[in-house]
Amino acid sequence: MNNTNLNIHFIAIGGSLMHSLAIALKHAGHNISGSDDQIYDPSKSNLEKHGLLSAHEGWDTGRIHDGLDAVILGMHARKDNPELQKAVELGLKIYSAPEFINNQSQDKQRIVIGGSHGKSTITAIIMHVLKFFGREFDFALGAQVEGFENMVKITDAPMIIIEGDEYLSSPLDDTPKFLNYKHHIGLISGISWDHINAFPSEEEYVKQFELFADATPKGGTLIYCEEDPMASVIGLKDRPDVHRFDYKTHPFVIEDGITYLLDGEEERIPIKLFGRHNLQNISGAMKVLYRLNISKGDFYLAIQSFTGTSNRLELVNSSASASFFKDYAHSPSKVLASTLAMKEQYPDRELVACLELHTFSSLNLDFLPKYKDGLRYANYPVVYFNPKTIEHKRLAPLTEDDIKKSFGSPNIRVFTSSSDLKSWLLSQDWNHKNLMFMSSGTFGDLDIGELANELLNES
Repeated sequence: MNNTNLNIHFIAIGGSLMHSLAIALKHAGHNISGSDDQIYDPSKSNLEKHGLLSAHEGWDTGRIHDGLDAVILGMHARKDNPELQKAVELGLKIYSAPEFINNQSQDKQRIVIGGSHGKSTITAIIMHVLKFFGREFDFALGAQVEGFENMVKITDAPMIIIEGDEYLSSPLDDTPKFLNYKHHIGLISGISWDHINAFPSEEEYVKQFELFADATPKGGTLIYCEEDPMASVIGLKDRPDVHRFDYKTHPFVIEDGITYLLDGEEERIPIKLFGRHNLQNISGAMKVLYRLNISKGDFYLAIQSFTGTSNRLELVNSSASASFFKDYAHSPSKVLASTLAMKEQYPDRELVACLELHTFSSLNLDFLPKYKDGLRYANYPVVYFNPKTIEHKRLAPLTEDDIKKSFGSPNIRVFTSSSDLKSWLLSQDWNHKNLMFMSSGTFGDLDIGELANELLNES
């Protein structure tokens, strides 16, 4: 598969990793086609920019033919997908994205960052620091990072940094993605049950991380967060000839809205990130970079210019008395960490926290109670969900009472219309308040940047 000018078709090309892999392979000289039934930005704009956006959404068996050298199958597709069925009938080689990336990385040192939360930021920090010092490396990451045009790169570099998702690899491969990468250095940031559709019990979910740790080869390295109970249990298990390192929240102080890393009694390193969870992420990245021969002093020099990962506590707009953020938080642990970070960073401002329930787990009545007290740090907790998303995922309907009961708060405002949510936000007084949107979705295609501008003009 290292030949040039291969004909490769992507089924469900719109995924964050899938579309970046498609762009990377086109840049490498391959002939790429792709299809999907739903594509959102930034994937849609990126594919269009690189000439890979199909003229129409949906599946077309005419795109599948015996002239294809490979088909790369995304998890968004269903097993009864007509393009997939035809590819199977023709006997075409079908890869999941992780399997394909591993296939292209056999001669590299593979560093895989796993965990229920923080893995995107840890991966991005590692990439930023390596680039800062001119190191050669490939990478695969689902989130956009400043300084990197495309989030997958596959060349002849000696190592690859990979964000290791625990979700299933494809409809034909129920192996968690991070197991398909076969790491040499692996990190577990923390474990909090998610993906109930793939892992119906917490025990089964946790088991995947134990398999990941057990897959660390002799002479390899396993790094884990000692402050996470389940990660510690798994990390402390004896594995002969495996190097084991733990990490915890980096010492820090917040002064005048700026977070400083503390190194000893005198050294204070200003950073652009904030939140205790990000101080954990920084420590995890430091441990990995130590194994890659980046000293502590060099790390402190490089981290000061790291601006964060797209949609992770990302500032949209601000004034002297209000700031508006968007965040990828959607699972219970991420929501709690992000709202706590906002309150610690801005203790004198009230927090309006808007959470969209968008994933299969978050919209599932059996999983929803995991969010209990998850918005407790918000002065104005808000939950939005789109009934059409529930229908698309073939789940039972949710009611306002279901949300309030599960979150353990009768004060939560529940919206099912983005226009109603927008109207309510516009009616608020934004002096000495912050607003945070949390979602892996789009809040019903709400333009958050435009809304932030309107709110600032109103305040």
